[in-house]
Amino acid sequence: MTRIFALIILLIPGFFAAAGIKFMRDMFFGILQDPFPYLWLQFVAGLILFLAGLGFVAGFILFRDRKRNKVQARFKQVKKRP
Repeated sequence: MTRIFALIILLIPGFFAAAGIKFMRDMFFGILQDPFPYLWLQFVAGLILFLAGLGFVAGFILFRDRKRNKVQARFKQVKKRP
């Protein structure tokens, strides 16, 4: 059951990233989507959606790999001394 929730949590930002790619692609072909009044605004919104979705998925994978100690030395967290 926990894995299903983790999959759902990863699919939602994936859909945002896919929508961002679609908005940016439509801007290059000159197709204006309904909620946006300008093509440049559609591109900016698509870029923000894409970067947010990609950043969330990448952060999730990095967090999981750090927990399992499967990252290179440069990606490991430095523990601060008290």
